[in-house]
Amino acid sequence: MKFLDQAKIYLRSGDGGDGVVGFRREKYMEFGGPDGGDGGKGGDIVLEAVANLNTLIDFRYSQHFRAKKGGNGSGADRTGAGAADLVIKVPIGTQIFADDRETLLADLARAGERITFLPGGDGGYGNAHYKSSTNRAPRRADKGWPGQERWVWLRLKLIADAGLVGLPNAGKSTFLSRASAAKPKIADYPFTTLHPQLGVVRPSANEEFVLADIPGLIEGAHEGAGLGDRFLGHVERCAVLLHLVDGAAGDVVAAWRMVREELAAYGGGLTDKPELIALNKSDAMSPREASARRAALARASGRPVLLLSAVSGAGLPEVLRALADAIAAHRAR
Repeated sequence: MKFLDQAKIYLRSGDGGDGVVGFRREKYMEFGGPDGGDGGKGGDIVLEAVANLNTLIDFRYSQHFRAKKGGNGSGADRTGAGAADLVIKVPIGTQIFADDRETLLADLARAGERITFLPGGDGGYGNAHYKSSTNRAPRRADKGWPGQERWVWLRLKLIADAGLVGLPNAGKSTFLSRASAAKPKIADYPFTTLHPQLGVVRPSANEEFVLADIPGLIEGAHEGAGLGDRFLGHVERCAVLLHLVDGAAGDVVAAWRMVREELAAYGGGLTDKPELIALNKSDAMSPREASARRAALARASGRPVLLLSAVSGAGLPEVLRALADAIAAHRAR
């Protein structure tokens, strides 16, 4: 299934039904009077977050959504039928933006959360509504009120407890495949990950959390270099970031600083999130190189640095335990 995290759609709620002009005509009822019924309410546009979706790909092929019109009134004071609501199901974490792509209108962050986004139009009054002591035979009936319409942007931000960041080829996909049952693409060239991947990690029998891997960042990503920073929105909701640094690439401090600068340029509060740093590919370094690069990275970041080999699994349990503890502390708050 193809991943799509942005889509533009058109929404229109239903018009209200029309009221009618009617009079009661029965044998032996000399003064029957007006009995035209009101129109029914038009259908609402309802957005609902559901748990079994993780992409907006359906909205690439279906972009126009219109609720039905309410039923017209009829004689004998019968009100027209109200139209059914049009329920549009979206993945958890979907945000609804106005056409300017900046004004946030709604954020559906929990399973089952739903909002009436565009209410349907009210039905028009029939002539029975206008009967009075001075107007015994009104011939006025109103049209139903029109529904509302607008274009909106849907933007998906995946719901994950922890996010993986780092340069391309830092070993993020390999780490995700070893830590969970996810099967991301793994190769020895940059940008093998073209869209976010999710995996469920179980550090112990009674613990689990969701880990998100996003495409790697390069210098100038906030200006569109490489794949840009458009996927960073998928880690905005994470409790903690795991920053993987390729220990075999040489200058680990420069690599760490470059990614941090791109996170700061993106904004979204990413630099304020708890960060765990792991020096990956320990199996490709000598013990002396690993020790020196780990110490240099710890001095530059001011944080402890974990040593890891995602390929062999060395250090993996310690990293997963640190992630689980950080997530548990966030949930407790």
